[in-house]
Amino acid sequence: MASNSFGSFFRFTSFGESHGPFIGVVVDGCPPRLPFTEADVQPFLDQRKPGQSAFTTARQEDDRVEILSGTYEGVTTGAPVCMLVVNKDQRPGDYDSIKHSFRPGHADYTYSVKYGVRDPRGGGRSSARETIARVAAGALARKVLGEKVQIRGAVVQLGPHKIDRAKWDWQETQRNPFFAPDATAALLWAQYLEAVKKEGNAVGAVVELHASGLEAGWGDPVYEKLDSALACAMMSINAVKGVEIGSGFALAAMTSDQGQDEMRRGEDGRPVFLSNHAGGVLGGISTGQDVVVRFALKPTSSILMPRRTVNEAGEEIMIETQGRHDPCVGIRAVPIGEAMLACVLADAKLKAKALL
Repeated sequence: MASNSFGSFFRFTSFGESHGPFIGVVVDGCPPRLPFTEADVQPFLDQRKPGQSAFTTARQEDDRVEILSGTYEGVTTGAPVCMLVVNKDQRPGDYDSIKHSFRPGHADYTYSVKYGVRDPRGGGRSSARETIARVAAGALARKVLGEKVQIRGAVVQLGPHKIDRAKWDWQETQRNPFFAPDATAALLWAQYLEAVKKEGNAVGAVVELHASGLEAGWGDPVYEKLDSALACAMMSINAVKGVEIGSGFALAAMTSDQGQDEMRRGEDGRPVFLSNHAGGVLGGISTGQDVVVRFALKPTSSILMPRRTVNEAGEEIMIETQGRHDPCVGIRAVPIGEAMLACVLADAKLKAKALL
């Protein structure tokens, strides 16, 4: 199976399956002498781990990370950094009844067609549990970026319900289980998602990411644009079906005078942008403004409702997925999206410095 690596100058490769013994990642290209220990990774893994509220899967995992290589006395050495998380709460038997059936909305059919074999235990490599590797790599990417660069994410829409942007409060994202920047929306979402969960159903979400403190000049034009790398990174996340940079699709409804980011001379002589519809990227190169990325996630495919499908023998059947699943995967996607954003920006930073 190819395509398990991401990035060029800062490059990571993930390994492991949802119900295998462990999930891990190897990061290559990390500069030496960066302070880095398990304590730098664990807070981000804790944000994405399951079983933290009534609105996530009941699977119980510690998700404790162990750094196996690439550091010495608490700093990176320049060698590949390998990190490992052991899977403990495994229930592969939950999938015995459907191991020969194709679950709607899952990669069961496509994996079977491509490889002639598939791991039915939670989806194997197609499981969102693989994103542990991304979050761990993202923690190291933040070290490469340094303290000046701040990366934050929030859920801005859950099902059909959007936040009120006039109430946006970044601190609020740490006070509710939805990473919502709007306290009123979080209360509504709790009631809404509880009703959806009781039905055995699931909903989608929209996550918004911001990266501030960047330098201008990161990224390359034409085929290696910074925004194309961002889109690739976000689309690689499980269940993501749409990506926007800056104002995104809303720009299609604007006239040019509304959608352009005008400039004036700043106090230091450099241009200052009066708006950020471009999301911090022009011509594939960073402007120095906040990079703003938004991605939409489809509803969780595993639901407790009978659905029509076929099995490996080609027979038409009804299927009801058992096991433990998130009623909205978008909630736990925030730290994953932040990690992928960090990895893209770390890669762009190292590439920019290499070309100096």
